[in-house]
Amino acid sequence: MVRTTLGSSMLAIAISLAAVPAMAKKPLPARDWQEVTPAASVTGVDGQSYSPSCSALPGTDPSFRFFHRPGRSDKLVVYFEGGGACWDDLTCSFPIGSGLPSPAPQFYVPAIPPGSTPAGIGGMFDTTRADNPVRDWSMVYIPYCSGDIHTGSTTKTYFNAGNPFLPAQYEITHRGFDNFMAVLAWMRSELPKPSQILVTGVSAGGYGATANFPWIERSYGPARAALLADASQGVTTEAFDTGPVGRNSWNPQLAPWVFGEAPTMLPGNQLMRAVAQAHPRSKVAQFTTALDEVQIGFYGLMKQFYGPGGSCPNPAIDWNQQMLAALTADAGLPNFRHYLAAGAYHTLLRDDNYYDEASAGVPFAGWLGQMLANHGGTGGRGGKWFDAACPGCLTPLPCE
Repeated sequence: MVRTTLGSSMLAIAISLAAVPAMAKKPLPARDWQEVTPAASVTGVDGQSYSPSCSALPGTDPSFRFFHRPGRSDKLVVYFEGGGACWDDLTCSFPIGSGLPSPAPQFYVPAIPPGSTPAGIGGMFDTTRADNPVRDWSMVYIPYCSGDIHTGSTTKTYFNAGNPFLPAQYEITHRGFDNFMAVLAWMRSELPKPSQILVTGVSAGGYGATANFPWIERSYGPARAALLADASQGVTTEAFDTGPVGRNSWNPQLAPWVFGEAPTMLPGNQLMRAVAQAHPRSKVAQFTTALDEVQIGFYGLMKQFYGPGGSCPNPAIDWNQQMLAALTADAGLPNFRHYLAAGAYHTLLRDDNYYDEASAGVPFAGWLGQMLANHGGTGGRGGKWFDAACPGCLTPLPCE
């Protein structure tokens, strides 16, 4: 049974789930993941200099690294990891894994855990499953440790909102975009000619995949490029999107030829639409559950502190209504499709739900396979590709 009201404790729990990277139920065999550590300063594909770094929150390791696993085909998955977000004194003062008691909120991952690799993760990374449409693809795994949905390029000062392990004033290095540009520079050198690319990610990583897709598509023009955002619907408030504190805390770097010359004014739920319209030959898609607890948790936070948000005071119902309005509006785009699942869980690309989810009438992994096999129009060579939704899930919940 899904709750449609989030109290303060429920909100903290939902947000703390944001993106602790979920591991597979049983460890899977390592498939020769290679760790890559970029230089302290990297020249990006745009000729600019970038400084890759994690958040540098006091007491954490600021070093950034990423991972590559060669595949059996000339196709490539570029995966952006999730891990919450932080943008003000409150959210940046309480990272995931802070050591505080469980009722304390946890908003973002500030560093890459020591010794961690993608080896052992399930879902789309499981090469033993015949029903995994990307099991033979090469993969680039981009960790997330900057609190800025992989879009930032700045250092910001914050004031401690009550974490006893932090000083009264501290800095956060929001350099998710710098990290991405370091990865892309390496990709262009080491993986020059993939025939097909899937750019994807979960939660904050889904936003990173969406925001940075234009750079990848432009860098690999001849390749067929597709985008899938998992649990990243972009339901935000206007104040969060356009105010000085919120998304703009990160100095977000959004491709101007896609998002416009004033991208900081673009509503969150318009990011996917802008990408789809700018890349009519690319397939773009979103997955979400109908009442994603983590997305609702973050939206409830925005509604409370950066409101007003939508007209319904219940953040869960308000989120559901706005999510469905955006899906309905984007349904008219010829190259956009959605998979709307029943329930309230958050993300599926890294776990068994990648294979087990079928509440929309088709297994998700099979639906993704049809997306990747499709050539030309949505009914063209390679099989049809279609919107999928659980029964009744496209009807907005009434405000209570």
